[in-house]
Amino acid sequence: MGLSDRDELVLGLLGAPGWPTEIAEALAEDLPGLLAERVSDAVSWRIPVRTDPAVADMSHGVEAIDFARARLLRDGWDMAVCITDAPLRIGTRPVVADASATHGVALISLPALGAVQTRRRARDAVIRLVDGLAGESLELGERGPRRRARVSNRIASLAAPIRAVEPPDDDVDLRFVAAVVRGNVRLLAGMVRANRPWRLIVRLSRALAAATAAVVFALVTSDLWVLADALNWLRLLVLTVLSVGATVVWLIVSHRLWEARQGRGSRQQTVLFNAATTLTLLLGAASLYAALFALTLAAAAVVIDAGVLGEALGHDAGFGDYAALAWMASSLATIAGGLGAGLESDETVREAAYGYRVERASERDSRSIESPVGESSRQGFVA
Repeated sequence: MGLSDRDELVLGLLGAPGWPTEIAEALAEDLPGLLAERVSDAVSWRIPVRTDPAVADMSHGVEAIDFARARLLRDGWDMAVCITDAPLRIGTRPVVADASATHGVALISLPALGAVQTRRRARDAVIRLVDGLAGESLELGERGPRRRARVSNRIASLAAPIRAVEPPDDDVDLRFVAAVVRGNVRLLAGMVRANRPWRLIVRLSRALAAATAAVVFALVTSDLWVLADALNWLRLLVLTVLSVGATVVWLIVSHRLWEARQGRGSRQQTVLFNAATTLTLLLGAASLYAALFALTLAAAAVVIDAGVLGEALGHDAGFGDYAALAWMASSLATIAGGLGAGLESDETVREAAYGYRVERASERDSRSIESPVGESSRQGFVA
């Protein structure tokens, strides 16, 4: 029985652990109605969601097609979409999605969708792919080159403006790749988003303990009150930059997070990975700094009486004096937090910085980035 004869179509979403599964679960709530509206209302749509660690290791479309096809047959799905947070590239272009109309399966790379509106972009990508894949199955057309051309035209009409290339492989029918400059900027932002930098320090207990101890010390040490009062805003700003920068450098050096170039053709991959690591740590340290500033300011207002602070400073204390104290204390606490993170194991820091993709990210990037254009695609689309 073909898809055109079914009362229900099952689109399985297969996510890597963590963020991809969260996106898949959110999409499962939206897709049934949207697919009925935009693809076909002649059938009902069911969207099961499954998590599989193997999806995190998918380095290119052919792997995903084979893996998802096996899962599709095992679970009795009609179509399957793998959702991964692994950054995929072909040559210099980020890959947004790969799909096989023949097998009814696809792969979507979340980092290539960027750092904002990821859920909406992932939802639109799934709808476009399903319309191209299921749309052909719902129509009784011939197979072969003409069918491939119709699938390409269907997707192209939904994703314009694009231009097509003709790589020579039959395993993957469709490939969406982004423009070089804009696409790589979006890919970098998406990689940082996938790392969830605001959760970096929260996952490092020793860093939190050291930062908290520094805040407490600053609140009970009158000499630091006087020193903070003596510094102008420019010096406090320089202290902020130095504390955040030193923390990032210390984490990279102490836990060997900087990737060295390995082999020919890996320069772009290495630059991309190191840029994502640096931005992740910068945003993580900045998030810690902001949280410490708010915490210290609130604690100082509660613990330190204005009269006591004014007596130590030699003048009446106001909000600016409390803010200066919190500013300086946050800088010291950020440095202490970085030193505390240096006591964590390399595995703990990598897991905090990269989420589920601990040490396999670099290996996956190396395999996917060094693939020549068209190595595993039949029809490519360039945004």
